[in-house]
Amino acid sequence: MNIEELFELIEKGEGFHFDLKEELPVSNEEIAKDLVCFANTDGGITVIGVSDSGEIKGIPDPDKVVRRIDDVAFNRCEPPITVIPETLKVDDKWIVIINIPKGGQRPYRTSSGRFYVRSGNRCREASREELLRLFQATESIFYDEIKIAKASFDDIDIDYFEEFMEHSYGFKPEETQTFNYLKNLKIITERRKPTLAGLLFFGINPQSYLPYAKITAAYIFGEDISVPPADKKDFEGKIPEMLENFMRYLRIYLREKHRIKSLEPEVYPEIPEEVVREAIVNAVAHRDYTVRAPIRVFIFRDRIEFHSPGKLPNTVTIESIKIGGAHVLRNPTIYNLLLKMGLVTDLGSGVMRIIRLVKERVRKDVELEETETEFILTIPRRQMDDFH
Repeated sequence: MNIEELFELIEKGEGFHFDLKEELPVSNEEIAKDLVCFANTDGGITVIGVSDSGEIKGIPDPDKVVRRIDDVAFNRCEPPITVIPETLKVDDKWIVIINIPKGGQRPYRTSSGRFYVRSGNRCREASREELLRLFQATESIFYDEIKIAKASFDDIDIDYFEEFMEHSYGFKPEETQTFNYLKNLKIITERRKPTLAGLLFFGINPQSYLPYAKITAAYIFGEDISVPPADKKDFEGKIPEMLENFMRYLRIYLREKHRIKSLEPEVYPEIPEEVVREAIVNAVAHRDYTVRAPIRVFIFRDRIEFHSPGKLPNTVTIESIKIGGAHVLRNPTIYNLLLKMGLVTDLGSGVMRIIRLVKERVRKDVELEETETEFILTIPRRQMDDFH
């Protein structure tokens, strides 16, 4: 980093990726906390020798500061954090710049066992949901396999599970075998507690424990969210029920063209049903269930938007999704159950198929967007005058 780049950062002020310190903290725990919070979040830069107001104060022995930070990063952070230190002389005063990359072995903690994340321009302890998200990002834990502590074995619809086994595997398990099948499919734990995936697929009333695990759809007779919805509906229940009821609802608002062929009418929907089914199934399969928000679907006059809670998992990018090169499973148990029901393929090509079919039928491009809180897939609709 040169002096010009440094002053540009100072002028912007402290923020999510940038921190100023007049001097190195006395406590090694405090230093570890600063390193851990950046490594656990999105990486960042700490500049030592500059006041909060941006005044260059300098430090007397930059080499000593660098050695101490290296020691803390290696010996007081678990796992050890790799930092990239720089020194810079400004107006005859030395400052130290510490570059902390986003960690590849998250979550990190201090030697005292505390996990920290960056929030705005400060560090704070990670919440339970944030910590689970960090473990999930590195596949140390899959959130759909965790037990739902308040639920019990009695919350599982055994009759429905037996129907699933008969449909997917070709037989109904004997009563003495049911527990083992439930456990092996990760529907319940060893101690007979339903997992998140288990409740969502086989729970008698899943939303009594997971009220946010639903689909909310709204029909808006306009082209932006400022227009009040003409119709709004929440879809709850087991995942297969939610999906089927949502599809029935969506069909009401999809335009159809009727043509006579060989004396028989044929129906041509404006968007292939395969497209919208793939979109909603993908949202259910890949959403982040640590985020306590429903899947939202907005049906506008010119497009349909599918809002899936949470950012894209791990190394998945929008570009890799477009070419079918992304098949990282955030919720492997949910995905496996959808696969057994024939609702997904095991190829990771769902969005690529959506893009191709929409281009063929609608003659427009699908839009993909990632925000800090959700992934949005937008399917364009054809205007009435060109729907023929």
